[in-house]
Amino acid sequence: MMLGRTLLLAAIAMVLHAAYSVYEHLSYLKALGKPEGTLPQDIVVEVIAAMFIGILGASLNNPQLKEITWRSEMKKRKMDEMDARPGFANYTHRGNSLFGVSK
Repeated sequence: MMLGRTLLLAAIAMVLHAAYSVYEHLSYLKALGKPEGTLPQDIVVEVIAAMFIGILGASLNNPQLKEITWRSEMKKRKMDEMDARPGFANYTHRGNSLFGVSK
């Protein structure tokens, strides 16, 4: 659990560092008068590594998966809870007497 959180924090730090590096690189290109240009390979590699480290940290940080079969659900419930429904239904209401609808 602690390893997952540490990896997530490292991934966040790497992404923030890459964002700062992109900002600095674009500022450098603007100062040179070259508005177009590709990003340096080290920034791209840093972002891809941060993505993989973040995925690993998120998968290590999640709780244990639960079984979702019908059998596991019925272990927690009783049949009376699952088959509870009204024995009758009354569809007669007082609208007929209030609004004077006659047949």
